[in-house]
Amino acid sequence: MYKGLSALVVLGPLCFGQYQFEVKEASKTYNAIIQVENCYNGQCGGKGTVELFDNRNSKVQTFVSDDLVVNLKQGQKPTPGKMMQLKNEESPVMINDFNFDGTEDVAIRNGNMGNYGAASYDVYVFNSTRMSFMKSKELTDLASSSFDLFDVDAKRKRLIANGKSGCCRIFTMEYAVIPNKGLDMVFEKEEDMSNEDQVKIITKEKINNKWITKTKVYPADQYNRK
Repeated sequence: MYKGLSALVVLGPLCFGQYQFEVKEASKTYNAIIQVENCYNGQCGGKGTVELFDNRNSKVQTFVSDDLVVNLKQGQKPTPGKMMQLKNEESPVMINDFNFDGTEDVAIRNGNMGNYGAASYDVYVFNSTRMSFMKSKELTDLASSSFDLFDVDAKRKRLIANGKSGCCRIFTMEYAVIPNKGLDMVFEKEEDMSNEDQVKIITKEKINNKWITKTKVYPADQYNRK
């Protein structure tokens, strides 16, 4: 009866989580129970699991992470085997509609493999045919190569990722999600501050499948990133 199901669903919670956390109202639909292997010096990490429950307290799915990082606030001291409550901003689980199909998807923290050691995430999108969350390679790659998890602009239906190169070049990339095809980068902004007296802004925008490039230069003391 289990043939074809994801191994993560079949195995259920694996027994390498000594420290336990609960995130109530992780979204409008889900709550989460988190188990992780190690906690020390204000941070938890190592192998871990995330059990997702719906509002009726029925288990939906179990996810596994090789490095389920949980950053604790000052003074928080988890005890092995004892449940600790986490707020959403402390949680290694992010829930949002990442592919703009009207259903919530899940991002699970998996170490610090992002740009310059930033947080990285495995991203799972809800598959309405299989009625389960399936790992998205494209979204996982994006969430594992930029500064932290990408932002979601639901109004414009864009995913916005950030990164940098060296000391002085900052990048902002915007992606459209094309149904049944994947991600398509449609905008890029580079802020080049290698010259201490000026900031060069290079924008590239895809319009009708053609890239339009614009360059502007601002005095450094007059440029406001916001």
